[in-house]
Amino acid sequence: MRFLVPPVPLYYTCRMRRFNTTGLCVPDQDYMVDISDKIRQIKEMVDRGEYFTINRARQFGKTTVLSQLQRTLFGEYVCVRTSFEGIGDKPFESPETFCAAFMGLVQDALRFSSIAEDSAYIESWVDAAVTGFMLLGKHIGRMCRGRKLVLMIDEVDKTSNNRVYIHFLGMLRDKYLERKDGRAFTFQSVILAGVYDIKNQKLKMINEGVYGPAAEGKLYNSPWNIAADFTVDMSFKPEEIGSMLREYQKDRRTGMDIAAVSQEVYDYSSGYPYLVSRLCQLIEERFNRDWTAEGVQKAAKYLITQENNTLFDDIFKNLEAFPDLYQLIYDFLISGEARGKLYSADDPVVSWALMFGFVMRRGEKIVIANRIFETRIANYFLSKDGRRQDRKAVNGVFKYDVVKDGRFDMELCLRRFALHFRQVFGKEDAAFLERQGRLVFLSFLVPLINGEGFYYIESETTDALRMDLVVSYGREEFIIELKIWRREAAHGAGYEQLGEYLRRRGRGEGYLLTFDFRKESSRNPREEWITAGRNGEELRIFDVML
Repeated sequence: MRFLVPPVPLYYTCRMRRFNTTGLCVPDQDYMVDISDKIRQIKEMVDRGEYFTINRARQFGKTTVLSQLQRTLFGEYVCVRTSFEGIGDKPFESPETFCAAFMGLVQDALRFSSIAEDSAYIESWVDAAVTGFMLLGKHIGRMCRGRKLVLMIDEVDKTSNNRVYIHFLGMLRDKYLERKDGRAFTFQSVILAGVYDIKNQKLKMINEGVYGPAAEGKLYNSPWNIAADFTVDMSFKPEEIGSMLREYQKDRRTGMDIAAVSQEVYDYSSGYPYLVSRLCQLIEERFNRDWTAEGVQKAAKYLITQENNTLFDDIFKNLEAFPDLYQLIYDFLISGEARGKLYSADDPVVSWALMFGFVMRRGEKIVIANRIFETRIANYFLSKDGRRQDRKAVNGVFKYDVVKDGRFDMELCLRRFALHFRQVFGKEDAAFLERQGRLVFLSFLVPLINGEGFYYIESETTDALRMDLVVSYGREEFIIELKIWRREAAHGAGYEQLGEYLRRRGRGEGYLLTFDFRKESSRNPREEWITAGRNGEELRIFDVML
């Protein structure tokens, strides 16, 4: 009997839906963002017969997209959806073992396709005579004649250290080109999903010493150069997040302000799919269904300061594995030297940062991908650097000094920091301090707010000379601008810059901390409240000059 819709196990429809962060999301079982527009765009690529790769960072919803795409294509196309995860290394030992394994994967996938009843066709996908890629290509041609097959392979980078996979892609490319020329039958479309793109996959293989092209030029000669650009935005916009919360609201009737909560979730996650779902899951399961902006902040704080998960494990593993990448992200978050960095398609380190999801493009610039990554990674740097600077630990400042009746006294915190900085770092080399001043302040601040508060770095308004911090403690929020002294006029402009940021966030009070690395005789240290603003507006700014 022919399936009219994709077969779905019955238990998917028999359970209360939930927020899911462990693998594939299914509409009948999980609360999901409406990704129908993304699926429509991908289907258009399939309709055009394009081959392409969905390269996104870990836990960016790739598997869920393939699942939803399969459902959409069901009936119109024969979908062969499989994965290289879990098949081990043996299939990649030789072309013979790969061809046998690949055809077995296809056979298994077809049992859940729109032609599942055509057992003769399915069984014919295993042919012992196919012992190499040339024979596999001919076999694919026979099997695709008269049928529109779409091949989807998930987790393709699980094989990133084996050249047999590269040769397999070369065979698919040759079949694609022959089809364009009217000389072959092959898959209507081939979709690969994974973290690494093919160019970076070969670079990784070379770095690991398992792939050595005879000529340097072959390093960038891709076996996948026929692939179309995949430009579908896989992150979630606030209105898309709202589509998931509306489904949740129908079941739970919490009365939440969907637009406000969606925006707050987006502000912390920048639409990174795993983070969106995890924030909602934490609110539902850990924070008593507090569907308010404050509830989102509680969930974000937990993610930043307490949770360990496989996504964060991957982040720190990749930082340690690639020193140039480590330095780039450090320069973004700590020294500020990479702030405002322009995107360059020819910069391999930027390509790695984009591929792993550390940064994203915003116009012509690149920025750290989201607030949660920003603060979590900054804390990682602080922890590592702090262990190397034990002698510069916070002296004589305890949490109870700056926290009274559950409220954080930011003015006192900055006064204590100024004293600490002058006593401990006053004789340090100016070049060192210019690079490390922010690290010194964050190292001072974090122990004092840990437990009840957290901070994030506002990446949009930060450059090599300036960093904006937002510190959340209890129900209060403090906005601090860190600057490096350049000249008096620039310092005056800092009041206006901070004032503009305060206006955008609806705040009337902020803090300006300026590192002055001139000779001691030229410095003008101060700690005072000033009034700034325009057109009769009054903004209070606590101005600290070190």
